[in-house]
Amino acid sequence: MASLNVGNLGEYLREQRRAAQLSLRQLADATGVSNPYLSQIERGLRKPSADVLQQVAKALRISAETLYVRAGILDEREREELETRAVILADPSINERQKSVLLQIYDSFRRENGYAPAPDAEADAEVASDTKAGADAEAAPGTHAGPHVQAGPDADAKEHHDPHS
Repeated sequence: MASLNVGNLGEYLREQRRAAQLSLRQLADATGVSNPYLSQIERGLRKPSADVLQQVAKALRISAETLYVRAGILDEREREELETRAVILADPSINERQKSVLLQIYDSFRRENGYAPAPDAEADAEVASDTKAGADAEAAPGTHAGPHVQAGPDADAKEHHDPHS
């Protein structure tokens, strides 16, 4: 069987598996992927699907996006953008409305610099704004969400407090 251009992926997976102190059999049990198939991936003989990579990443507790890049499924810049979005969406210190605004500003800067937003960028913003309604409903009366950031046509962000948020 000819070696595909996934040797780098296979070597990386083997290193990660060994660092996690897992045998190939243990990884197979944790992922639901057969032991022989995982062995072929590690030896660069098979190119796994995104689903298999996601299962392996979860079992090894590593970034699936990193595996996608190494497998040639995802461009490095796309991975960086997805990770940036994930960090913003996971940040517990800012509310959902602020996350949505931050993602919109991020997208506008990327467009300004010649990069298109990721295909699911609008979905991320919608998720953030959809969950805002639930978060706002739980807020105590008389409290507000904090400073609002507005991006004007000159792209300078300005901060002000809105007592009605």
